[in-house]
Amino acid sequence: MSQAVRTRPEGSGQPLSEAYDTALLDLDGVVYAGGSAILYAVDSLAVARSGGMHLAYVTNNALRTPDTVAGHLTELGIPTGPDDVITSAQAVARLISEQVPAGARVLVIGGEGLRVALRERGLTPVESADDDPAAVVQGYGGPDLTWGRFAEASYAVARGVPWFASNTDLTIPSGRGIAPGNGAAVEVVRIATGKEPQVAGKPLPPMHKETIIRTGAKRPLVVGDRLDTDIEGAFNGGVDSLLVLTGVTDAAQLLAAPPQHRPTFVDADLRGLLTGQPEVTADGVGFRCGGFTATAGADRLELEGDGEPLDGLRALCAAAWTVAGEGSCELDGGKALARLGL
Repeated sequence: MSQAVRTRPEGSGQPLSEAYDTALLDLDGVVYAGGSAILYAVDSLAVARSGGMHLAYVTNNALRTPDTVAGHLTELGIPTGPDDVITSAQAVARLISEQVPAGARVLVIGGEGLRVALRERGLTPVESADDDPAAVVQGYGGPDLTWGRFAEASYAVARGVPWFASNTDLTIPSGRGIAPGNGAAVEVVRIATGKEPQVAGKPLPPMHKETIIRTGAKRPLVVGDRLDTDIEGAFNGGVDSLLVLTGVTDAAQLLAAPPQHRPTFVDADLRGLLTGQPEVTADGVGFRCGGFTATAGADRLELEGDGEPLDGLRALCAAAWTVAGEGSCELDGGKALARLGL
């Protein structure tokens, strides 16, 4: 059944941490950046957890094991157990296990997170295309993954061995900037073989399935910073989402978002979990939120009024998404966003 096209961010009369039972939180760009906690993240998550919200951490990064991720979060001041972490390695391991015999060999192009997840599903990691693998799995292996590993995957995939990828994110944030992600490595093997992998990670259904199985969430809220993984993943799973502006998505990208990339809620950071969300209303002239009114002109988005910048952004989203309908808004919103400092 098709979903209705979202034309504005929604409001909420109660804090999101009370309206939803589980927060499915992305990590990079939401909870931490470059290994350090993002401002307000630790305190906001502590308050949400103390109020009864279950916190689960969902990442497309297949390199680190859940134990390692949980340890890192705990060191940052966010008490976390390995059962609270769901990775794309776990999702792709389940996907493989549903298609190959129990105990089958799987050629691993990636890091320890993939190996641990495969063993959890009763599969046997191997290192060579000559080890008679029943499948090839590719996941982010860190900056030291050698070119020879991509060649090993290519040999097996070219022979017809089924190929799986944990995710296809082209980039990954690092402490020094944006680095190539697993999607870039997948492209290497795709070019060499002309084949296409089965992909498990966000925004695709296997990741959402894995997350719901492991968390038991009844009223989940996806919290992320990326439109094409976190928000689209929520859209594909038919659940609500909160976009925070602490990561890769900027305000201009948000205004241009097509329907599958439009979040339910928008906020500056994880403090948005602890509050209600203001309603955006149509006032006969345009779309109003707080002290701002946004309209769609002939060639650009217009904004009048004053108040909290995020209210202006929410109003602009409503104007942009309404005029775009099922497409992407092409109107110039630069002047309006500059006025908001966004």
